[in-house]
Amino acid sequence: MERTQSLKGTKIDKARIISLEKGKLPPQALELEEAVLGAMMIDKKGIDEVIDILHPDAFYDKRHQEIYAAIYELFQNSEPIDLLSVSNQLKKNGKLDLAGGDFYLIGLTQKVASSAHIEFHSRIILEKFIQRKLITISSEIIENAYDETVDVFDLLDDAEGKLFEVTQGNLKKGAERADSLVQQSINKIQEISTKEGMSGLATGFTKLDALTSGWQPSDLIIIAARPGMGKTAFVISMAKNMAIDFNHAVAVFSLEMSSVQLITRMISSETGLTSEKLRKGNLEPHEWEQLNVKVKKLSDAPIFIDDTPALSIFDLRAKARRLVSQHGVKILIIDYLQLMTAGGAGGNREQEISTISRNLKALGKELNVPVIALSQLSRAVETRGGSKRPLLSDLRESGAIEQDADIVSFIYRPEYYGMTEWDDDDHSPCEGQGEFIVAKHRNGGLDNIRLKFTGHLAKFSDLEEGFSSEFQSSMNSGFNDEVASSNFASPEDAFGPSDDDVPF
Repeated sequence: MERTQSLKGTKIDKARIISLEKGKLPPQALELEEAVLGAMMIDKKGIDEVIDILHPDAFYDKRHQEIYAAIYELFQNSEPIDLLSVSNQLKKNGKLDLAGGDFYLIGLTQKVASSAHIEFHSRIILEKFIQRKLITISSEIIENAYDETVDVFDLLDDAEGKLFEVTQGNLKKGAERADSLVQQSINKIQEISTKEGMSGLATGFTKLDALTSGWQPSDLIIIAARPGMGKTAFVISMAKNMAIDFNHAVAVFSLEMSSVQLITRMISSETGLTSEKLRKGNLEPHEWEQLNVKVKKLSDAPIFIDDTPALSIFDLRAKARRLVSQHGVKILIIDYLQLMTAGGAGGNREQEISTISRNLKALGKELNVPVIALSQLSRAVETRGGSKRPLLSDLRESGAIEQDADIVSFIYRPEYYGMTEWDDDDHSPCEGQGEFIVAKHRNGGLDNIRLKFTGHLAKFSDLEEGFSSEFQSSMNSGFNDEVASSNFASPEDAFGPSDDDVPF
């Protein structure tokens, strides 16, 4: 078949003709862009409905981007917005010609009669922008995936980060009516009432669970203490309880200790063999049998440990999203907050800690899981005369930690300071005891909860003395017999000491 034809003496190759019908244009809604901008210039109500939904880049037409930017600037300065003020603002910015001139602005206002349906139209514009953004991101991912020099895990994190930015930057949640929220709250209360036991995630510490009803979804819990008080020992003991006794999937981000060190301490706790014995491998035949038998529960436990050093809040966010979506993780534990970085955020260290704290709270809300972050206390505790019991003002480097947290708690052991009795009214002996102090509780009461502490094993457990059988029975309701019996750990079920024999 003849592939060419003559047109006024010129031969045209049909195979090289581009068919516009089969071509692709980026997703766009130009008519709606014109309608939205026109409505914003003739009706103030339209501005209020759109201004928190759209941003200049959401518009496909470059002229529309400039016009919306001028409207947004006027709105930020609390100045009137109409045809004349927008035109004047564009002139002031030197962008009037780029925006199509006064004639184009007049044409936009003539295309609409009111701001009816402007919010619906603006959301369609936003959807088109998100589609264009996804196309761009996908193209970059494909291009980088063909590059053999790019680390595949860096590529994965980068892709997740860019997609997350699209979500965070564009899918904004609006306000909800009280009647809808009341119904949601009633439904949640009814759901809790049908459950046996507690509404949150049980920790295995009886009095703490009674006070908090378990760690609640989306809460940010700060556990702070001076070095040597047992922060890491406490959360690892708690993580083991949650994973083995209650089958909750737990993720631990350890910025200080290696994952092998952490799991060795868990093995020590579960088997009753000290870390020193496990490090040296100096086990008797019956101890080897004890190790092989009892470690099975820990092997099957849904515990995930990440020991990436100097972890940034951005990397934590990406890793946490994967753990929650792929493995059903129910709680995140970070050890500890001051070792994290803000991923390039500017400012001094106090501002960086504020950024980390704020993002941890946002991460808990996004994933709907409790987030526990360990934190160091300032040296003011050591220099203070009298009682060394920590205060909220001792939180190190940033008051934002106290502000963002739903629960702020401290670990305090007077024995560490050479004291032989508690510095309160009863002056009872404090040997082998620690105190979990709930100093801030946004949705509940405060309390100082005493726990048993076995120093050479760096082990926290329930202080069984003073617990009535009725109280234990009420707290254990909803759990099966096997789990209930595991709430009170035996002295042998302990963590071994850390490498420097100082409890964390």
